[in-house]
Formats: sequence, C-alpha cells, structure tokens
Amino acid sequence: MVFTSILFLLVFLPFFLLAYHLAPVSKRNIVALVGSLIFYMWGAPMFFWLLIVLLVGNFYIVRSMDTSLQPKLRKALLVVSLSINLGVLAYFKYANFFVENVNSIFKELGLQPMQWMEVALPIGISFFTFQSITYTLDVYWKKHSLLDRIWDYLLYILLFPQLIAGPIIRFNTIADEIKDRKQNYTTDYKLSGLYIFIIGLAKKVLIANQIGEQVDVIFGHDGDVSRYASWVGIIAYSMQIYFDFAGYSDMAIGLGKMLGFNFPENFKSPYTSKSITEFWRRWHITLGAFMRDYLYIPLGGSRSSSASRVYFNLIVVFLLSGLWHGASWNFVIWGAWHGVFLIIERAFLLRWFKVVPKFIQLAYCYFVVLIGWVFFRADTLPEAMRYLGNMFGVNQGLVPFADLPEFSFYFFLAIAIFFAFITLTRAGKTLENFFFNTKFTAKQYMYLSPMYFVLLILSISYIGASGFNPFIYFRF
Repeated sequence: MVFTSILFLLVFLPFFLLAYHLAPVSKRNIVALVGSLIFYMWGAPMFFWLLIVLLVGNFYIVRSMDTSLQPKLRKALLVVSLSINLGVLAYFKYANFFVENVNSIFKELGLQPMQWMEVALPIGISFFTFQSITYTLDVYWKKHSLLDRIWDYLLYILLFPQLIAGPIIRFNTIADEIKDRKQNYTTDYKLSGLYIFIIGLAKKVLIANQIGEQVDVIFGHDGDVSRYASWVGIIAYSMQIYFDFAGYSDMAIGLGKMLGFNFPENFKSPYTSKSITEFWRRWHITLGAFMRDYLYIPLGGSRSSSASRVYFNLIVVFLLSGLWHGASWNFVIWGAWHGVFLIIERAFLLRWFKVVPKFIQLAYCYFVVLIGWVFFRADTLPEAMRYLGNMFGVNQGLVPFADLPEFSFYFFLAIAIFFAFITLTRAGKTLENFFFNTKFTAKQYMYLSPMYFVLLILSISYIGASGFNPFIYFRF
C-alpha cells in the first residue's frame, strides 16, 4: 500500500484517522501500532513475522543492556544488537550483489559459479534498520531512557508514515512524543498536517510523475540518446527525484502531525545550495544527520589529528551512504563522487568560493549533482558511462528527441524548475514560508482550504487515471 493509491487515500487513511481520534488518548499508541502493522502487512506479508521477531528480540536485548551494571556485558549486548541489525540489512540488501560479483570473478577464472537463490528485499529495510540502530545507540549513550512498553518501541520503528522511506527519525528526538503528545492534539496542528500532506501529494503526483514518464522514455534507450535528449533527461530526473522524495517526506511529516508527532524536516531547497557541503545540509537531511552522528563523529569526524584522516572519514561515510541506497556499483560511485567533492571543498574550494560570484557557485553545485544523478538513475555502470558520453559529445547517441517530449512535458518541467529554485528570491522564501506555515489558526487554515481542496481533487483524479505509482525511494 502506497500513499499515492486510491486504497490508501480513500479507504485506509480516513478509517484509520477516525479510529485514532475516537480512541481515548491513552489508547492511541495501540491504535497507531495496529494501523501500522496492517499497513506493512498489506504491502509485505511475507516479511511481516520476521520483522516482528527481529524487533521484539532487539527490544529485550537493549533492555538487558540498559539494566546491566557490568560495562563489559553492556558493550557485548550493544555489539549483539548492532550485529543483528546490520547483519539482517547486509543479508537481505547485499547478498545478491555479493554473489553476483563473486560469480563474475569465477567466470573470468573459468570456475563454476556459486549456486544461489535470489533474496527478496523487504520493503523499507534500510529505514527501519537505521531507526532500530538509533534506539540501541541512544539508549547505550544515555541520550534518552528506553521505552518501558514494547508496543511503544514497536510504534517508534513501525509508525507507518515514516516506515517505508523515512524521514529517519532518531529515537532521542521523538521518544517524549511517543510517551505524551497531548499538547499537539489541537485542530490547527492537525490541519497544518493535512495541508502539508496535500502539498506533498501534489509534488509527487502533479509534478514528479508528469516529468517521470518522459525520464523513463529517455533512460529506456539504454543510454543511447542524443546530446540534447541526454541533458534534458538528466535535468528532468533531477527534478523528478527531488519532487518525488520531498513529496513523500512532506506527506510523512503531514501524517505525523495529524497523529500529534513532529517529524524532522528532510529537504530544504537543496538545488539552491552553493556547494556540495551545503547540498548535504539540505538534501535528505535526516540521512545526513544520521551518518554524521552515528558514523562520521564516532570515526573521529573533523577533530581527527590530520587532514588525511578527516578525508578518510568523509570518503568512508559517503561510500557507505551510496551503498545504503542500493546494492550496485552505480550507487557506490555516486556516493564516492559526492565524497570526493566534499574533500575538495574542505581542502581549498570553499575558501576560493568566498571571492566567486554566487551564480557560479550555484552552477557548480547543480552541475556536480547532475553528473551524480546519472549514476543514480542508470541501471548499469556501462549505461551510465554511455549516457555521460552522450552528454559531453564523446558518443553520438542514435535516438534523437523526436518522439520524446510534448508541450506538457516542458510545461511541467518548467514548473518544477521554478519551484526548485524559487527560494533564491525573497518573494520565493516568503511564499514557501506561507505554504509551510504551521502557526496559522484553525480559522486561517479554513480560509485556505479551497486551494488545498483543488490540489487534492486534481491529485486523486490523476491517481485514478494512472494507477500504481510508487515512490522512487521505496526500492531502498
């Protein structure tokens, strides 16, 4: 079940919200957990009980770790918890990738390939594994006390708005709201959530999906398209993935508010960044924060004794960030690409940028991000290299832009570019603050309701006509 389905929008969500808000406040966590279990079981029934067993096991391991007075036992239980979580992630996400690469080596050596039954990937495993890890580490580091009731712990991991594709919510930032969020059960708070949800739905359905149809056509030619088509294609993909993922994040944040939760912001106009360093403070913010606090800083972070050690820490973090996105060399290279530019910026480029015009910084950052998206979008490494060759005239793509775009494609692409860069202006910042204002009164929200109602009707109409349209990040 996806957020952009008729089943979710017109059946599951209304009935769930009705049951949730009719329930006594003391029982709402139970209602939210039951709804989340139904949501996950609907989409991935074959992994449901495995997930429950793993989470219940982790809950009791962490409880034993927290109550132990023996430092060695606490550390041993920490290792057990982390090993189980990372081991499950490694098996389901990377076993196929490992076997494929081993068999490629065996083939070159003339050896028999390993016999292997391909492993299916549980939906949302990258996200709920990370949240399970944050629970373990936050309790171990005494950032917050553990949750006493197992259903509260299960709710933290399985809460359906953020279960499949984030935002990645660190335990210490939401633990208090899991226990008590009565202060957020106000009409204006819930209405702000509803309107943010509708904005996210419109981003996904009315912008990302419209552009994505053409992107699929361009990349469907196995990277063999003209220079013009390849540049238009990757610019369009940069807009598609932004509005697709930011749309999902807005929907998740909005749903969270409807339940009384305050989820962290995940995107902040990333294409207006003037460096890759700034880009990662604006793009997938919760992943960047997770990698910083739970990997980069424990490795030594920026306080390492030498510059080479800092650079090593950065490249390790971004190689793993790339691999986290998917079991493919394309994602590894995408992560390394960003890591290398972060190192270059830290070494000298950011100092040089102090005397460089702003528009050059913007162009540099967007160009670097665009090249990275080629590796992210292409199915294979050879396809990515062919596509880059077409972009820079090294190859002569055979497929022109003849049957590809219609006027509607350029129209929606122009809208996407406009909204992606709108915050570069003062008026754009004002407009963004207006639409994402969470301090309106209920009466003010009601004045805005006709506009949001139109967006909702347009989005549902498109969904009804187009059918299944999952989010890009669901495959991670």
